[in-house]
Amino acid sequence: MTNITTLSQISKAVLSTVRIERRPNNALTRSAPFREAFFAILIGLGALGSTVLPVWAQESSDIAKQAQNPIANLISVPFENDFNPHTGINKEDSYVLEMKPVVPFNLSNDWTLITRTIIPVIQVPDLSPRVDGTTGVGDVQESLFLSPAKAGPVIWGAGPVISFPILGTKKLSVGPTVVVLRIQGHWLFGTLVQNLFSVAGPAARANVNQMLMQPFANYNLKHGWYLTSSPIITANWEVNPNQRWVVPVGGGLGKIVHFGKLPVNIYTQFFRNVERPDGTSSWSARLQAQLLFPKKRGE
Repeated sequence: MTNITTLSQISKAVLSTVRIERRPNNALTRSAPFREAFFAILIGLGALGSTVLPVWAQESSDIAKQAQNPIANLISVPFENDFNPHTGINKEDSYVLEMKPVVPFNLSNDWTLITRTIIPVIQVPDLSPRVDGTTGVGDVQESLFLSPAKAGPVIWGAGPVISFPILGTKKLSVGPTVVVLRIQGHWLFGTLVQNLFSVAGPAARANVNQMLMQPFANYNLKHGWYLTSSPIITANWEVNPNQRWVVPVGGGLGKIVHFGKLPVNIYTQFFRNVERPDGTSSWSARLQAQLLFPKKRGE
């Protein structure tokens, strides 16, 4: 019950940072300036991290590696908030809040199925004279990773990914997804790759053929702190090559903290987009709070 109550409280706190309203001229705005809220959260996280009791230190180091593994055998609920300034024809800010629950299922002694759902709440300004801005729940993605129950030197998972149209593409899309990673000493590194192809939807809408690749590298320090870099690289194969890629470069800092007995993985990263289409932001910031529900010993 304690974990459920904490989850509700933190969810409300995270969701309260993305309240959106529309001005009379249909331009999108926020009910409160994002920059002030973003840096206030960072200051709060720093204060919170300094109050973590030493008794959690060793446990935090172990949990950090599980939190950094996209297909770890534990339930987690990340809330990822991405900020992209100066987007679109009017150079307005764009925001995406994604809830990404990960739930593993033990199929047998040899295999585990990991489900990963992405539910985005988006605020996008007018991108061009023909592409209006929008706000609401974006396309929902469901990934299914089949992974060996007993991890070897290289941990992997593979399966299908399905994108359900809500806002955004208006197309039902499917494709393959795979993640490969390795843990070596203080390091955890690997990559996640997927490619979506549209299979149904309005003929007037553009077809979907889009790749997403997320390399990640983490160096774990003492007391649950770690250095991290996990840029999201995308390629839209349906457009001209000079408008195809988004390639961010950057990284940040993270820490495992505790709300009572509930561990939470918190990090922030900043990226510079070295390759990007016209009308997109030259840099972005990401803040994530990931609720972790590790199995008790003996389970």
